Amino acid sequence: MRIEKAGVAVGAIVEHVDVTSLSDQEFADIRRAFLDHGTLFFRDQKLTPEDHIAFAKRWGAIDLNRFFKRREGYPEIAEVLKEPDQQLNIGGGWHTDHSYDQAPAMGSILYALEIPPSGGDTLFAGMAAAYDALDDGMKDRIKDLKARHGNAHVFGEESAYRKAIGDRYTNADQAGQTAIHPVVLAHPETGVKGLYVNPGFTLEIVDMDPDEGQALLQQLYDHIMQDRFHYRHQWREGDLAMWDNRSTWHYALNDYHGHRRYLNRITIEGVALA
Repeated sequence: MRIEKAGVAVGAIVEHVDVTSLSDQEFADIRRAFLDHGTLFFRDQKLTPEDHIAFAKRWGAIDLNRFFKRREGYPEIAEVLKEPDQQLNIGGGWHTDHSYDQAPAMGSILYALEIPPSGGDTLFAGMAAAYDALDDGMKDRIKDLKARHGNAHVFGEESAYRKAIGDRYTNADQAGQTAIHPVVLAHPETGVKGLYVNPGFTLEIVDMDPDEGQALLQQLYDHIMQDRFHYRHQWREGDLAMWDNRSTWHYALNDYHGHRRYLNRITIEGVALA
């Protein structure tokens, strides 16, 4: 097994390994790399749904996704699907999964089954590197702030995005969760500081004038959206990607109209963030 850094700020490639037959030591090395790099990419995996589930369970309890259509016969697996005739994709904007939950998901494990001939890459951003690059004045300004996150505008009954996505989302009546988390998060396993706000689900800065709060959020987003904090993954069938929702953003590019893209995702439960 070989683990090599993928991007300067985020990501590592794990080669010469079959995730269905990892030794305890190999798994420990992979877990350490996951915490160090935020995102891992495994090439050339050949997984059945049972294999995917078994690998996920080595990381923790599975979070049954409320809003994604589930793979038939496998409620643990959410389908990330875009058909050739569909215009909008799932995840087509910078976000962090489940930040609207009181105990946000630890991570997600995404397996590529059908990939378009070109396009459909996913961008990842490293939140620790983005935080480290802030000047001292900004770090001092945001050190004690908290932000409110929510999901009704994405998954709720009246969401324009949900209406456009169609039946690829489910359970609109279960949307409406909100949660408050620190803007600067000390990672619950490593203690490393990183930014924990995102354009997809962060609603406001708590106890701040709304206009001032939105301006601050946009300033942080503009900072994080610099290419120097990103890694772009070009998918191949058989790729398995795993990301840490506490330390990364991601963005699925929607540049493959007329082609099918089908991946399976399992999400791992996390803990409340302090």
